[in-house]
Amino acid sequence: MTQWIADPEGGRDRGPRALARAWAEVLVRPRRFFRNGVAPADQAPGLVFGVLVALGAVAGRLATGDMPTFETGGVAPPFGLGSGLGAVLVLLGVGLFLAPAAFHLSAAIETVGLSLLAPDRGGVSETVQVIAYATAPCLLTAVPWAPLRVVCCLYGAVLLVVGTAVRHHTSIPRAAVAAALPAVVLFGYGYGGFAAAGL
Repeated sequence: MTQWIADPEGGRDRGPRALARAWAEVLVRPRRFFRNGVAPADQAPGLVFGVLVALGAVAGRLATGDMPTFETGGVAPPFGLGSGLGAVLVLLGVGLFLAPAAFHLSAAIETVGLSLLAPDRGGVSETVQVIAYATAPCLLTAVPWAPLRVVCCLYGAVLLVVGTAVRHHTSIPRAAVAAALPAVVLFGYGYGGFAAAGL
């Protein structure tokens, strides 16, 4: 599940240009992207992509003062240590621990559903990558506008269902059932879709 390979067959290229291209492609041509851009046992590009999306979203919220603190049920510590140091601590926590853990937890949950619904499914590594790439629209949740956040989270959930169907050779309805709980965890709570919708 955690294997990274140096010379993968398929999967995404490395580097800033490849990340930008992957972001645009997954938003515009998701089926083709998930068919060609995910490689078995090569999580590195997907995880880097997903972590950078999470960091961008959190950095935007920190910059606009729209990041909930521990005191209000969020992930940011109170900024008694100075806003600069507090922001660095939050970004380190998200990039090193929270985002990778959320992707792997969501993948584990989805794998349980897939084991019942998709007998011809791909590996857990592919599920992690699909989840990470499905967060692409959530980069725009950095913008402090609730309707945009709701749309981004809904589109992320749609991308997760499409990616699951493509990579695990199953139908959209079955993929939707398998991806439902991970989508709730990741997009509803993690990226604040429920809060933005007032739920």
